[in-house]
Amino acid sequence: MLRRLIAIVAALVLFAEACAIVLVNWVLGRVAANQHMSLAGVDPKAISSGAWVAGGLFGLFLTVCGILLLIIGIRDRAPGRVARITLIACAVVHAVLGAFLVGLVGWSAFACLMVVLALLVFVLLAYAKERPAPGPEPEDAPGGAPATA
Repeated sequence: MLRRLIAIVAALVLFAEACAIVLVNWVLGRVAANQHMSLAGVDPKAISSGAWVAGGLFGLFLTVCGILLLIIGIRDRAPGRVARITLIACAVVHAVLGAFLVGLVGWSAFACLMVVLALLVFVLLAYAKERPAPGPEPEDAPGGAPATA
């Protein structure tokens, strides 16, 4: 029951984070366009468009991860290979962004990203597929040697 609740909470947190990322990138794109900011001679329109596209793609990625977590929480089943890889990538992104943002924004942003990372890691570990127990050893095989050659 606890793992279902945490998977659903993690999904809701990722949905909120996706909305925040899209909003922040939209504002940054508007600021770059309105101020006619340029970086090393790059067209300001390209900078604002790049901020909007990056925000949209990252928001889409976080939304997909949130949907995967919601499905995991509702079904209460371990994720498949692709879903597990996607959630691991999401966890790695949160770890790297947390380490990066601690210097730029501060410890509060780091703490928020580490909470999301902890939720993701908990879901990944709580729904880890259990390995099947090894079968009984054949009696005629000496200490670990194969029974048939």
